[in-house]
Amino acid sequence: MTVNASDITIFGAPEPGSARPFSAATRAGGLVFVSGHSAPHDPQRGIHRGETPADEVRNALAHIAGILKQAGSALDRVVQMTMLITDPADYAACNAEYVKHFPGGLPARHTARFGVPTQARVAFACIALAGDDTTAGGHAGAGDHTKDRQS
Repeated sequence: MTVNASDITIFGAPEPGSARPFSAATRAGGLVFVSGHSAPHDPQRGIHRGETPADEVRNALAHIAGILKQAGSALDRVVQMTMLITDPADYAACNAEYVKHFPGGLPARHTARFGVPTQARVAFACIALAGDDTTAGGHAGAGDHTKDRQS
Protein backbone atom coordinates (compact mmCIF):
# COMPACT_ATOMS: atom_id res chain seq x y z
CA MET A 1 0.00 0.00 0.00
CA THR A 2 1.33 3.40 -0.93
CA VAL A 3 0.45 6.38 1.25
CA ASN A 4 0.32 9.78 -0.41
CA ALA A 5 0.74 13.04 1.45
CA SER A 6 -2.83 13.83 0.35
CA ASP A 7 -4.01 10.83 2.42
CA ILE A 8 -2.78 12.51 5.61
CA THR A 9 -4.39 15.59 7.13
CA ILE A 10 -2.31 17.60 9.59
CA PHE A 11 -3.91 19.64 12.39
CA GLY A 12 -2.03 22.32 14.30
CA ALA A 13 1.18 22.26 12.30
CA PRO A 14 4.05 23.97 14.16
CA GLU A 15 5.30 27.38 13.16
CA PRO A 16 8.67 27.36 11.37
CA GLY A 17 11.46 27.22 13.96
CA SER A 18 9.09 26.13 16.73
CA ALA A 19 10.61 24.56 19.83
CA ARG A 20 7.94 21.86 19.41
CA PRO A 21 8.59 20.31 15.99
CA PHE A 22 5.39 18.26 15.75
CA SER A 23 1.77 18.78 14.77
CA ALA A 24 -1.08 18.63 17.27
CA ALA A 25 -2.60 15.68 15.40
CA THR A 26 -2.82 13.88 12.09
CA ARG A 27 -5.68 11.99 10.47
CA ALA A 28 -5.07 9.07 8.12
CA GLY A 29 -6.68 5.75 7.30
CA GLY A 30 -9.80 6.44 9.37
CA LEU A 31 -7.75 7.17 12.50
CA VAL A 32 -6.71 10.31 14.37
CA PHE A 33 -3.25 10.35 15.98
CA VAL A 34 -2.87 13.01 18.69
CA SER A 35 0.61 14.03 19.80
CA GLY A 36 1.46 14.26 23.49
CA HIS A 37 -0.12 17.28 25.16
CA SER A 38 -0.27 18.51 28.72
CA ALA A 39 -2.83 20.98 30.02
CA PRO A 40 -2.40 24.40 28.41
CA HIS A 41 -0.28 26.81 30.43
CA ASP A 42 0.11 30.50 29.62
CA PRO A 43 0.23 32.56 32.83
CA GLN A 44 0.41 35.83 30.87
CA ARG A 45 -3.06 35.03 29.51
CA GLY A 46 -4.36 33.67 32.83
CA ILE A 47 -4.23 30.03 31.69
CA HIS A 48 -2.85 27.59 34.27
CA ARG A 49 -2.47 23.80 34.09
CA GLY A 50 -4.08 23.25 37.48
CA GLU A 51 -3.09 23.07 41.11
CA THR A 52 -3.42 19.30 41.56
CA PRO A 53 -2.66 16.25 39.44
CA ALA A 54 -6.42 15.76 39.01
CA ASP A 55 -6.79 19.35 37.75
CA GLU A 56 -4.01 18.74 35.23
CA VAL A 57 -5.62 15.52 34.01
CA ARG A 58 -8.99 17.26 33.60
CA ASN A 59 -7.44 20.22 31.75
CA ALA A 60 -5.15 18.07 29.60
CA LEU A 61 -8.02 15.79 28.55
CA ALA A 62 -10.15 18.85 27.74
CA HIS A 63 -7.30 20.04 25.51
CA ILE A 64 -7.05 16.59 23.87
CA ALA A 65 -10.85 16.61 23.37
CA GLY A 66 -10.57 19.95 21.55
CA ILE A 67 -7.87 18.60 19.24
CA LEU A 68 -9.93 15.47 18.56
CA LYS A 69 -12.98 17.58 17.74
CA GLN A 70 -10.97 19.65 15.27
CA ALA A 71 -9.80 16.40 13.64
CA GLY A 72 -13.34 14.96 13.44
CA SER A 73 -13.31 12.69 16.49
CA ALA A 74 -13.96 12.71 20.24
CA LEU A 75 -12.78 11.18 23.52
CA ASP A 76 -15.43 8.48 23.27
CA ARG A 77 -13.77 7.30 20.02
CA VAL A 78 -10.30 6.87 21.58
CA VAL A 79 -9.02 3.32 21.14
CA GLN A 80 -5.58 3.77 22.71
CA MET A 81 -4.33 6.36 25.20
CA THR A 82 -0.85 7.03 26.51
CA MET A 83 -0.60 8.73 29.88
CA LEU A 84 2.74 10.31 30.64
CA ILE A 85 3.47 11.27 34.25
CA THR A 86 6.47 12.87 35.90
CA ASP A 87 5.95 11.54 39.43
CA PRO A 88 4.69 7.99 40.13
CA ALA A 89 3.24 9.32 43.41
CA ASP A 90 0.59 11.09 41.27
CA TYR A 91 -0.54 7.86 39.58
CA ALA A 92 -3.58 7.16 41.78
CA ALA A 93 -4.82 10.76 41.68
CA CYS A 94 -4.39 10.87 37.89
CA ASN A 95 -6.27 7.58 37.47
CA ALA A 96 -9.13 8.71 39.72
CA GLU A 97 -9.76 11.72 37.46
CA TYR A 98 -8.96 9.92 34.18
CA VAL A 99 -11.71 7.27 34.51
CA LYS A 100 -14.36 10.02 34.82
CA HIS A 101 -13.71 11.03 31.20
CA PHE A 102 -14.55 7.60 29.73
CA PRO A 103 -18.01 6.64 31.05
CA GLY A 104 -18.67 4.42 28.01
CA GLY A 105 -15.62 2.25 28.71
CA LEU A 106 -11.90 2.71 29.09
CA PRO A 107 -9.69 2.61 26.00
CA ALA A 108 -6.48 0.58 25.96
CA ARG A 109 -3.77 2.54 27.78
CA HIS A 110 -0.19 2.48 28.81
CA THR A 111 1.55 4.80 31.23
CA ALA A 112 5.14 5.97 31.21
CA ARG A 113 7.26 8.48 33.08
CA PHE A 114 8.37 11.48 31.10
CA GLY A 115 10.93 14.17 31.62
CA VAL A 116 10.57 16.82 28.97
CA PRO A 117 11.46 20.45 29.76
CA THR A 118 8.11 21.38 31.26
CA GLN A 119 6.51 21.76 34.67
CA ALA A 120 3.56 19.58 33.66
CA ARG A 121 2.84 16.57 35.85
CA VAL A 122 0.80 14.69 33.25
CA ALA A 123 0.36 14.61 29.48
CA PHE A 124 -1.62 12.45 27.08
CA ALA A 125 -1.30 11.16 23.52
CA CYS A 126 -3.91 9.01 21.80
CA ILE A 127 -5.22 7.22 18.76
CA ALA A 128 -8.93 7.56 17.99
CA LEU A 129 -11.38 6.55 15.31
CA ALA A 130 -12.10 9.40 12.93
CA GLY A 131 -15.74 10.47 12.61
CA ASP A 132 -18.09 9.10 9.95
CA ASP A 133 -17.49 12.01 7.58
CA THR A 134 -13.72 11.52 7.72
CA THR A 135 -13.59 7.73 7.48
CA ALA A 136 -12.31 6.60 4.11
CA GLY A 137 -15.30 5.36 2.16
CA GLY A 138 -17.73 6.17 5.01
CA HIS A 139 -17.83 2.60 6.31
CA ALA A 140 -21.23 1.46 7.56
CA GLY A 141 -21.55 1.07 11.29
CA ALA A 142 -18.77 3.49 12.13
CA GLY A 143 -21.20 5.83 13.90
CA ASP A 144 -22.20 3.41 16.68
CA HIS A 145 -18.85 3.30 18.41
CA THR A 146 -19.76 2.87 22.07
CA LYS A 147 -22.10 -0.11 22.10
CA ASP A 148 -19.24 -2.63 22.00
CA ARG A 149 -17.23 -1.01 24.80
CA GLN A 150 -17.38 -2.79 28.11
CA SER A 151 -16.78 -1.28 31.52
